[in-house]
Amino acid sequence: MSATVTEQPPVVVIGAGPAGLAAAAHLVDRGIEPLVLEAGAQAGAAVREWAHVRLFSTWGELTDPAAEKLLAPTGWTKPDTKTYPSGGDWAEQYLQPLADALGDTVRLGARVTGISRAGRDRIVDADREAQPFTVHVTHDDGHEEKVLARAVIDASGTWTTPSPAGGDGLPALGERAAADRVSYRVPDLNDPATRARYAGKRTAVIGSGASAFTALAALAALAKSEDGTGTHATWILRRGLSGSTFGGGTADQLPARGALGLTAKAAVDEGHADAVTGFRTEAIERHGDRLILVAEDGRHLDPVDEVIVLTGFRPDLSFLDELRLGLDERLQAPLALAPLIDPNQHSCGTVYPHGVNELSHPEEGVYLVGMKSYGRAPTFLALTGYEQVRSVVAAIAGDRESAERVELVLPETGVCGGAGLFDQPTADKTSDGGGCCAPAPQLIQLGTASSAPSCCP
Repeated sequence: MSATVTEQPPVVVIGAGPAGLAAAAHLVDRGIEPLVLEAGAQAGAAVREWAHVRLFSTWGELTDPAAEKLLAPTGWTKPDTKTYPSGGDWAEQYLQPLADALGDTVRLGARVTGISRAGRDRIVDADREAQPFTVHVTHDDGHEEKVLARAVIDASGTWTTPSPAGGDGLPALGERAAADRVSYRVPDLNDPATRARYAGKRTAVIGSGASAFTALAALAALAKSEDGTGTHATWILRRGLSGSTFGGGTADQLPARGALGLTAKAAVDEGHADAVTGFRTEAIERHGDRLILVAEDGRHLDPVDEVIVLTGFRPDLSFLDELRLGLDERLQAPLALAPLIDPNQHSCGTVYPHGVNELSHPEEGVYLVGMKSYGRAPTFLALTGYEQVRSVVAAIAGDRESAERVELVLPETGVCGGAGLFDQPTADKTSDGGGCCAPAPQLIQLGTASSAPSCCP
């Protein structure tokens, strides 16, 4: 690139996860200086927190081409493209080597606390776009720093802000008070302390996505083990059972994702879990040492010992408050992207590959990518994030033709409908025109739950 490019401030990338590190690799490939700010102590810090969970994408779908190019001179060898890594494998065998290859451009323990235009709050119009971004950073040792940036790519994800149990999007009454018995993560039942927490207990699992499937499968496997006698799950869904409740099944072009839903179906069919439908949690009440969940319609469930809330995630927008973002009022996703991923309107097929046109905001030069770009919408794939950052970086580099070119074909889910449909019994039926919805899944035999692929990309 020309000297004028390299003399400019760096492009700040928030988050050293899959999308953030891929963005940095694309910037390096374009001759643009990146500065990656990661709040965690290691690259892929969020991924490492679900290291025990297996992905439903293969290695062939989990690495970015620009990242592979950067890794090649280091002697890195891509794992078998047909195998399914765990989160820990992804972090150790790809994300950490990539961060090492990026060197000092990745700063750990650096939490972004605010972003604005230099000398301009969000109100001021005058000469706004001519000013660089100013990024406030707090480091682990407590000292604060201000960094200038020519553009900002926010790939911080949504992992740190899980959604609560309440059916109205707010914490259920008593949810905070029961925090010692409520978890928002898929449990690692290979960890002795965690295993002891759930073995022989009754656990409520709230959620209808792949994370809930993974938890149900893990608890069912525990129930069948020698130390798991008495383990039972109550699966709480806000909508009714339908042909797509367990995912796309054999119609899913990601076979492991389809098989994951069938594993959850087996947990119900074999009696290790009971499904409660149309239940939107209003309160979590303590009764002695146990918890009782209460629905908005007044129903009370039988007492449980633990609650696992897997109702999705939401973006942390607090540090972006001085920027002019164009976000959908429902999903908190970019306005042009939201209609493609809105579960209130979601139809058959997949979200088409998208890039800078769908990710741009009124504040030119700032982009939300990766999981964060989907706001509150579910079902994000790593491949989607890699295509996003390829397009965004091309736009930052001034290569508009490349930025607007689609270089990705995504697999079909085989699922119609979405969370917004609640209990509509016809939501998953094919139309008279021969719709594309998934057939009722057929049960298949899988291995132990510990090897079942998960909700992750």
